[in-house]
Amino acid sequence: MQRGDIAPDFTLPDDSGEPRTLSSFLASGPVVLFFYPAAMTGGCTAESCHFRDLAEEFAEVGGNRIGISPDAVAAQRRFSATHGFDYPLLSDVDGLVAKQFGAWRRFSPLHAKRRTFVIDTDRVVLAVIKSELKFTVHADEALTVLRERAAKYA
Repeated sequence: MQRGDIAPDFTLPDDSGEPRTLSSFLASGPVVLFFYPAAMTGGCTAESCHFRDLAEEFAEVGGNRIGISPDAVAAQRRFSATHGFDYPLLSDVDGLVAKQFGAWRRFSPLHAKRRTFVIDTDRVVLAVIKSELKFTVHADEALTVLRERAAKYA
């Protein structure tokens, strides 16, 4: 998946077990879909908390934040409750969605790559952010893209 591609629609359970679709999130604005390797690990916690801490900034540009990992629903629920996330965490246990987005490693105990996709309401990918070790760059760069988008429509 690259900038300019059309993101595939998908359905996955969220941290409460409810099925959620990409298209339903896009109905209320652009989506920042961030894949992370594993809930409750140091880097993933830092990244996810940074997305949480920027809630107001994302709201200003209409961005919907969505985390996704191969963790089971129960693990996602614990992760969200522990850190007070105000956005959904989706469970992609089999990695089907991660594979569609090119965010899956075949040979690693941590299958999901740390990737963030900024997706416009027409499902066009506006940006792909790749950084395995710079945990705050994902939210920061996604905000920059959404601010540029907002300025374009202002």
